[in-house]
Parts: sequence; C-alpha cells; structure tokens
Amino acid sequence: MVGVSPPKVSILVATYNTELTMDGCLKAIFELNYPKELLEVIVVDGCSTDRTLEIAGRYPVKVISAPLNAPAAYNYALKIVESEVIGFIDADAKVEKEWLNKLVGYLDDPQVVGVSGGIETWNKENVWARSIGYDLENRYARLKKSVVRIATMNLLMKKSVIEEVGGFDEHLPSQYDTDLGFRITSKGYKLFFEPDAKCYHFNRATVKAYFKQQLQYGKNTVKLYFKHSKLIKGDRITDFGMNIQPLLLLAVTSFFLLGLVPLLRPLWYVSAFLLAFIFAYYVFSAAKLAVKFKDSTAMLLIVIYFVRSLAWFNGAIITTVRFLAGGRR
Repeated sequence: MVGVSPPKVSILVATYNTELTMDGCLKAIFELNYPKELLEVIVVDGCSTDRTLEIAGRYPVKVISAPLNAPAAYNYALKIVESEVIGFIDADAKVEKEWLNKLVGYLDDPQVVGVSGGIETWNKENVWARSIGYDLENRYARLKKSVVRIATMNLLMKKSVIEEVGGFDEHLPSQYDTDLGFRITSKGYKLFFEPDAKCYHFNRATVKAYFKQQLQYGKNTVKLYFKHSKLIKGDRITDFGMNIQPLLLLAVTSFFLLGLVPLLRPLWYVSAFLLAFIFAYYVFSAAKLAVKFKDSTAMLLIVIYFVRSLAWFNGAIITTVRFLAGGRR
C-alpha cells in the first residue's frame, strides 16, 4: 500500500527505434513536478538501430538493452526495480508536468492498483495523426472512472499486484496491457481512469504506418480472445461494433468469392450490400466526430476505419492459420 507521503516511482520506458520521439518523451518525464529524488527512470530498449540510445544517453536514465518485446522487457525491468509504484510511459508519448501528481494519490486506496490519464494527440499538425487522435479521444471519452483495463501508454501500477497475477504475457507483443488489466480486475482489484491527467501520443502519420501497427493488433487480438473469450464482446475502448467489423469484411469477401460460381452469382448483391452498409456506417461515424471536434479533416477517418478493419482482418487470418498449423506465433 502506498503511504500518505509521496512514494518513490520507477518509470519504465519501453522503446525500439523511436529517435523521433525519444527526446520529447524523456524531457517531459524529467520536467514532472515531482521530487526528483523520488524518481527513477529506466529505458528498456529492444536493441534499437537508430539514434534512440544516443538520445536517451543525454538524460540521467538507466538503460537496459536486450532483444525483447515490450512485455518481456517490462517483466525483466520489474525484477530490478525497488519501487512499489511503477510508471509506464510509451516512448512515443509525453506527459504533462502534473501528470504524476494527479495520478499517484489514487494508489493510497488498497483496492486501487492502477490509474491512467487521458490521451490527446502530440503531432496534430499531421492530418492523419490528428484524425486518428479524434478516434482515440472519442473512445476514451466513453470511459467511466473505474475501468476493466487501460493501456500502458501512460499508467501507474503497484508492482506487487503485477507480480501477484504473474506479470505480463510475453506471448502477446501487443494487447498485453488488456490481458494484464483483465487478470487484475478479475481478482477484484480496481483500475481507475483520470482524464484530467494528460498524455500526448504521437500517432501514426501515414496510412501505411497505421496499417502496419493495426496488423500487429489484429494478430494479437485473436491470441487475446483465445485466452479470454469474454473479451470478444468488447468494452468501452474497443466495443463490439469495432470487433465485428473484420467479420463483416470476411462476409463481404466470402460472398464475393462464392459468387464466382455462376449458380451463386446473386451473392454478389449481398456482398455489395454489406460493403455499402459498412461504408455508410463509416461515413456516419466520421461525420459525427467532424462535428464533435469541429474539424472536417476528421472525415479522413472513413479511410482509417477501412484500413483498421482490413488490418485486423488480415491479422486474424494470419494468426488463425498459424494456430491451425500448430504454431504459437
């Protein structure tokens, strides 16, 4: 249990080839309005090949460099830190000066084992990144104070409880935070969300980069659902409507392919109807956010939604084929 006086906090920054954001991330951490003698910052690097480590070397941080994915890196770092309070901040994120002060008090409650701040966009000057940010902000705006899971993008947690539930699942290169949150809250502990503690995330700036990111999410989401089937119904961040979209794309593709058989040619109309329905839903969803955020560039979300569903669809297919072939990855 965290005491009344400010606790020592060990902040873990997992990174790999993040030279573009590393300086801004660490600069923000060291500008936190929190006693410096109570802060320990550890950069856990997956053997970057760019200037990430050179940039990290400009700051008084401990560096662990090993060929590990993020959950494995976190598990490794947790073995060497002494602080009971662990901060997680992604290398492509930066937090406001009062971020830690706004969050740490929640951990005084023995049942509250983790708390996260709200997410806004770092690189708003890029229209794709800004549009992706609108989608994220809208999804996080649906959260209540108590949540089932929360991202490690910006998060404080009690080390003892992470260890109690067995740490991070190293077989989930992404979605490991969802898995951890589900295991923690299933034991009766609480995770809180405090939107007033701001974190600014550097969103993907191109459609290609976004597809690549979401493809990995798609691969690992299937693994996650194999492990926790209850999560298929979704939550306030990723609802059932988002989860079902790749299945609708599967239906579109299946009906189209079946329609190649002359006797089944009418299925092309079903395929076209489903595709038109998906498109109309995306237009409606994007328009709502364009109005909400008073920015017409949010209409680019029509493309983003299609790209995300296509990436998740492909990721799910890849993981399922590998699973059926007897592989684990």
